[in-house]
Amino acid sequence: MYIDQIAEVSRTLLTPVIAVVATYIAWQQWKTNQQKLVLDRYDRRLRVYEEVRKIFGIILREGKASPEELLRFWGSVSEADFLYGPEITDYITEIYERGLKLSSWAEQYRDSTQQKPEGYDHRQVLDGKRSEFEWFSKQFEPAKQRFRKYLDISK
Repeated sequence: MYIDQIAEVSRTLLTPVIAVVATYIAWQQWKTNQQKLVLDRYDRRLRVYEEVRKIFGIILREGKASPEELLRFWGSVSEADFLYGPEITDYITEIYERGLKLSSWAEQYRDSTQQKPEGYDHRQVLDGKRSEFEWFSKQFEPAKQRFRKYLDISK
């Protein structure tokens, strides 16, 4: 009789215990999936930041970026609209537009051995080229600061 009572109590308690264990497992799976989403978003954000740094490196090494390199950059950061706030997408647009301006100034530039087109203003071309290049040369730290709040994993 005593054994029958223990068996009955065990059967009665077994269902709630199984429910609690199943709930705990489901919660752990949900938590793991949330962490995976955060990691995936971080990886995608980091790729955009690396592309920004890469275009800066090209420009500082070559003195300009070709239109093809700028188009490749533009395509490689296209998902930034969905990963970052508007301040980053505006910054990326500024990088692209300034890259195009620098490319245009570099294309217009003529040295002393080249024939200059009518209306060519050497000083204006040099000033435009220098201005854009200087802007790019000073962007590594500002870029890091702008992207920091999205890439800081210490929180």
